[in-house]
Amino acid sequence: MSPTSHPADPEVEQAPDEQESPPPACVLCFNASDASGAGGLAGDVATVAAMGAHCLPVVTAVVLRDTAEVFEHESLDPDTVAEQARHILEDVPITAWKVGFLGNAEGVSAVAEILSDYPDVPLVTYLPSVAWIDEDDQQQYLDALRELVLPQTAVLVGNHKTLTDFLLPDWDSERAPSARELAVAAAQAGAQHVLVTGIQLPNQFVDNVLANAQGPIAGEKFERFETAFVGAGDTLSAALAALLSVGAELHSAVSEALSFLDQSLDAGFRPGMGNVIPDRFFWALPAGDEQGAEPVFDEPAADEPPKSPRRMH
Repeated sequence: MSPTSHPADPEVEQAPDEQESPPPACVLCFNASDASGAGGLAGDVATVAAMGAHCLPVVTAVVLRDTAEVFEHESLDPDTVAEQARHILEDVPITAWKVGFLGNAEGVSAVAEILSDYPDVPLVTYLPSVAWIDEDDQQQYLDALRELVLPQTAVLVGNHKTLTDFLLPDWDSERAPSARELAVAAAQAGAQHVLVTGIQLPNQFVDNVLANAQGPIAGEKFERFETAFVGAGDTLSAALAALLSVGAELHSAVSEALSFLDQSLDAGFRPGMGNVIPDRFFWALPAGDEQGAEPVFDEPAADEPPKSPRRMH
C-alpha cells in the first residue's frame, strides 16, 4: 500500500452485488396455534411467506382440533401475549397487522392496547366462526372485539353468515343483508371496510365483496367448490395483510388476495380424513403438476382435460 492510499470503507465502497439486500416487509400476526396447519399461525406464516413478506407470529391461544372439527382451546395469559409482541416490536419495524383468533376477551384487550400504539399501521382483522366456544365466553369475546379492535381495523374479513351474526344479530328480514349493509354496521363500530366472502349467488357461484359504508368497492365471483375447506379465511386475510404491507392500494390488494385464495383452494389437498387445506404454494408446483394434476378431492377421469381457473372477472 502506498503512503497516500487508504483502506476501503466496507460500508461505503462495498460492491453492489455484495451489499446487504433490504429485508422483506414484516407482518405481525396475532393468532392461535393450530396443529392441523390449516389456519391459525401456521396458515399465516405459510401465506405471508408465499406472498413474499415475513410473518412475525404471536401466539394468543392453542386450538385443539383436527382437519374436521375444533375440540377445545386454551388461551394464553394476556401478559404473555403482550410480551411476545412488545419484544419483537422493539426490534423489528412492521408495515401491517393481521388479527385472527385471540382466545378470550382478556386477550382481545391486551392485543388492542398494543395495536393502539401503532395507529398508522394497517390492520386486517379476520373474524372466524367461534360457535364452538361457550355461549357466555363467546359473547364476551365478540363484544370486546367489537369495542376494542374494530375501531382500529382497516379491513374486517369474514364469511357472509359469520359477519351477519356479528354485525347485525337482530337482522330478521328474509333477504340476506348486502355487503354495504354489513359495511354500514361495521363503520358504526369503527371499521373502515369489510371484505365479505361466500355471498351465495345463483348458478353455482359465490361473490366476495369489499365494501365501505358508501357501497361496494371491489370483488370477485368464484365458482362454488363442491367440497369443504378449513383455513380459507386465515389465508385470505393474511394474503391481504401481506399485500398492504408493501403499500398496495386496497382495491388491487383485495383483488390479488382473492385470486391467491382461489388458486390456493383449487390446488388444495386433504392431508387426513377431514376437510381440504389450501395449498398456499400452488405456484411452486412443477410445471407438469400445475398443468395437469387435479386436487385430490376432485378425482377426475384419466382422460379428463385440465380445468380452467375458477376465478370469474
